[in-house]
Parts: sequence; structure tokens; C-alpha cells
Amino acid sequence: MKKVGVLFGGRSVEHEVSVITAMQIIENMDKTKYDPIPVYVDKDGRWLTGKSLLSFKSFKENNLKDTKRIMLSGIHGDGNLYLHPEEAGIFGKKVFDKVDIFFPAFHGTNGEDGSAQGLLELLNLPYAGAGVLASAVGMDKILMKDVYKANNLPVVEFLWFYRSQWTSGKLQVIEEIEKKLGYPVFVKPANLGSSIGISKAKNREMLELALQIAASYDRKLIIEKAVENPREINCAVLGYDDHVEASLCEEPIGWTDLLSFDDKYIRGGKSEKGKDSKRAIPANIPDDMRKQIESLAKHAFMAIDGRGNARIDFLVAENGSVYVNEINTLPGSLAFYLWEGKGYDFKTLIDKMIEIALTTHKEKEKNMYTFDSNLFARTQFGSKAGKM
Repeated sequence: MKKVGVLFGGRSVEHEVSVITAMQIIENMDKTKYDPIPVYVDKDGRWLTGKSLLSFKSFKENNLKDTKRIMLSGIHGDGNLYLHPEEAGIFGKKVFDKVDIFFPAFHGTNGEDGSAQGLLELLNLPYAGAGVLASAVGMDKILMKDVYKANNLPVVEFLWFYRSQWTSGKLQVIEEIEKKLGYPVFVKPANLGSSIGISKAKNREMLELALQIAASYDRKLIIEKAVENPREINCAVLGYDDHVEASLCEEPIGWTDLLSFDDKYIRGGKSEKGKDSKRAIPANIPDDMRKQIESLAKHAFMAIDGRGNARIDFLVAENGSVYVNEINTLPGSLAFYLWEGKGYDFKTLIDKMIEIALTTHKEKEKNMYTFDSNLFARTQFGSKAGKM
């Protein structure tokens, strides 16, 4: 039985969403194959584990009394969870547990953005989901759209600015947006999810407020030309390299312009006008459009070197034009509901993602990481810079 470390929480405004995602993963993991080990990073950045972290009830009641503070092993390929010195004491047991594979469930900054993946890469530990590059590009909406443009994938017109540009030259930024994009536009922090910090602006007053809001969440701001009265169609992709398959397509029903954080997670999917926000799966779209979206989804996944499972969101204009809106790498969306019609229940999907993680980790081990150059023997250091 493999021990799976589920990484969640983190120093992010999406902390609570991450906890919910982790609970879903733990609850649906096949317990005959895997032993889930909760690895929780609290809002202060402390790494904790304990049986109480396996239950959502513990978080709702703020009852995490049995948790132990831990550290990941700094030894290449070790996988040990060590008790923090404060917890272990001088004569305490040093190794708390050992993890065979990690399943990141972080959302947003400090986790979904490639930082946690980078740590696991340095430790040479297998993990589910996208790697460092795909996670970082998928999180940064500016880089993501630049990569997609370079790969001839359709994206809406956009501009971007640093927060420092906005604070030092507000009128100049506003005028450039008005000149190149016009109204309406969407203003977003470049590196966040869950609709946090996103606003729609229909005039200059709304634009200034939207930029102020977005600038409070990120140092990079993206402004996108709004597609009027669009349909949102989503499609997930599973696999690695060019071994990929597309899920069913879905269409959220009952939303207007933008689903807020509360719409997504608190009101159970209610739009701002109070209508039920439901999903049509499969989406009611023509067969040729479905094939187009499936093809674009796989292309978008491979363009950023995707791995595991990711959901790609599309906007369909009234004239039928299809635009790639964004990609949500693990765990921005597990998208388990999109795979049920393809024969993957949640448990099977987790199985598949772990299988992909182990396969790609073995593939990485085929790389050479040493090169005998005899460089030290040919390099001399004296009073000046080293010479070869």
C-alpha cells in the first residue's frame, strides 16, 4: 500500500478552498491501495500532520489539537516526514512517517503556482499533477496567453501592467486601455483563481475601481476585452506528453458575466440574480464545435507541457468564435464530474492521476544529471577572475 501525502492549505487567499479540495481527494481515494497522509500548511506557513486533518469536521470546529509540526526531508529521494525539533524534543522519534508520492491540493499562490512542485522536484519525489513549468504558466494568466498566442490558440485581446505602472501613472494606464481595448473589459490579478479580485468594467469609473481591487492581490494586472453574452464551455484533459484524452464538455447554466467566489463555493452555485447555476453535461453544442473544443483543449494542455488532469475553460461568442479563456491545472480543478461520463469515477480518476505521476517520474529518471567535464582540473583561480 502506497502512502500518499496530500498537500493542502498554504499561505494563500484560497486557503479554505484548498482544504475542501484535499478533503475530496482523501475521501475518494481508494483506501485498499493508498494510505492518505495529510500534510497541512496553516496560514502562518507551519507544516502539520495528524489524524484530525483527515476530517473536514475538525476544520469546521477548529479542533486540530492532535497535530504535529513536521518538516519534509532535505535528503534527495528520501520522502521522510520529520518531526519539527520543537515537537520531537532531544530524545524524540525523529522520523514521523514516510511518503511514497505526493498529491498537491494547494490553490493559488505558494502551491498551485509551481512553488510546491519545485520543492518536490528538488527532493526528487513523485507527485500528481502538472510540473513546475506548467503550474507556473497555468497560474500566470499573462504568460499563459502569450504561450497560447505563440501556439496559434485563439485568445481574447488583452493588455497587462505591473502594479507599479498603475500606481505611478493611473491616467496613462486607463487611457491606453480605453484606446486599445475599449469597454467593457475584465480586470484580473494575473496570479489568482476562484474569481478573487476579478471585476467587469463598463466605464472609466468602474475601470479605476477594478484596477485598484486587482492591484491589492497581485503585482501584475491583466485587462481582457470582454466577449459580450458568451457561452462558457469547459473541457478537461487527462494524460502526459502527447498521450492525452479529452473529457466531456460542460456548460455552466444560469451565470451572468462572472461567477464570484461566493457563487462557486458558498451559495452552491447561485448566480448574482439568484438563478440556479447548474451544469449541462454534456454541453448542448453542435458536434463540430465539440470536436473543435476537444482539439483546442488538448492543444492548450500540451502547449504548457501539462501533466495529470487539468480543466480548460472556453468562451464562445455569439458569432460562434471560440476562445481559450484559461487552463486550471491541479488542483485548480479536479473536474471529476467531467470524467464520469467517460467511465472514470472519482476514485478511478485519482488512480489514473497517481499512475501518471509515477510513470512520468520514472521517465524523468532516464535523464542524465552528471557530466564528467574535468572542469575543476582545468580551472585556475588567482588574484583575478578564474581562467580556463
